[in-house]
Amino acid sequence: MLQHNFDESMDRRHTQCKKWDTYGEDVIPMWIADTDFKCPEPIVKAVKRRAEHEIYGYPCIDRSYEKSVCHWQKCRFDWNVEPDWVEYTPAVVPAIVYAMRAFTNPGDAILVQMPAYHPFHQVIPHNGRYIAPNRLIENNDGSWSVDWDDLEEKLSMPRTTMFLLCNPHNPTGRCFTREELGKINDLCIKHHVFVVSDEIHSDIIYKGFRHIPFGSISQSAANNSIVCINPSKTFNIAGFRTGAVIIPNRNNHDRFYSELENLKAFGRNIFGTLAVQTAYTECEYYADQLVGYLQKNLEYTHAFLEENIPQIKLGQIQATYLLWLDCRSLHMPHNELMDFFLKKAKVALNDGYTFGAGGDGFMRFNIACPKSQLEEALKRMAAAVQNLIKEGMLNV
Repeated sequence: MLQHNFDESMDRRHTQCKKWDTYGEDVIPMWIADTDFKCPEPIVKAVKRRAEHEIYGYPCIDRSYEKSVCHWQKCRFDWNVEPDWVEYTPAVVPAIVYAMRAFTNPGDAILVQMPAYHPFHQVIPHNGRYIAPNRLIENNDGSWSVDWDDLEEKLSMPRTTMFLLCNPHNPTGRCFTREELGKINDLCIKHHVFVVSDEIHSDIIYKGFRHIPFGSISQSAANNSIVCINPSKTFNIAGFRTGAVIIPNRNNHDRFYSELENLKAFGRNIFGTLAVQTAYTECEYYADQLVGYLQKNLEYTHAFLEENIPQIKLGQIQATYLLWLDCRSLHMPHNELMDFFLKKAKVALNDGYTFGAGGDGFMRFNIACPKSQLEEALKRMAAAVQNLIKEGMLNV
């Protein structure tokens, strides 16, 4: 079996890298959701071989892409997906837009669990729809749970026609159980609400938890949903802008594809599809080793915060490499909190305020990096908080 060196540090500056080239060179970027790990060796070799052909014309469709998606869903999640259910899309967020256009109308409401991945707050109103917010409940131990009464109230509203589910949930790190997903499905069937499940983080699941694809839980769920996937988070191939949707119901599939045709969004990326196929057929070893490495980074971060920065709290993280840091004990409004980490600690995080209701006072922290980088970022954060205490700006 191949072994990947996740401790290797890569210089990503000046490579048109959004993560590293957005801020100054004295800042450690721990924000946007890509990793600082090299891609798996099989992907690198496959792309190099294809590049050496020196002609990059229109590709044909030979179904190998669809079959690779089926293979991954079976070997990782025990879901028997048929190739005819799979459709190529240029990433997950565009797929969500196509689904909104296919299954809802302007003026409809789309239910989103809050706090929510910040692009959801943009693409829904930009396409003439409204957000119906279902705020997750923050428990005393820092975990998050569904507010079922509010969920059903929002689903029962006549204008609510779609539930945009994020599972695993970004940014809270929740991995919904089969029982929870079944209850969500029952409520959506009851109130005639279609489900679009964003499962882009499905490979990053920690010990004691398991990802359940929404479309796999029952025939009724399969007939009333679209599952959006993309290996970009797992294998650090986001720049290829290539994903897929899984749509078991033929009528739903046809409706979705009609939007791809309307927007001429069905042309495939030769390097993107090759990278995804290689990831899903040759790189299971990498996904396993990645999760093991991230588990250690997560445990290290928990311990470091408890010992050195108790003012910043971290609840239970079940999935994703994006940690939802509770910084409310620093008593700063969100704009000052962002500046504090960026200008005082010299660490770039995502502003929790941009994730909507329930996000104010939180920051999103990406641990998908070599441990040495994680250690340095946490040390900077600890030093900045200690300076606040020394200056009398924070009581302990």
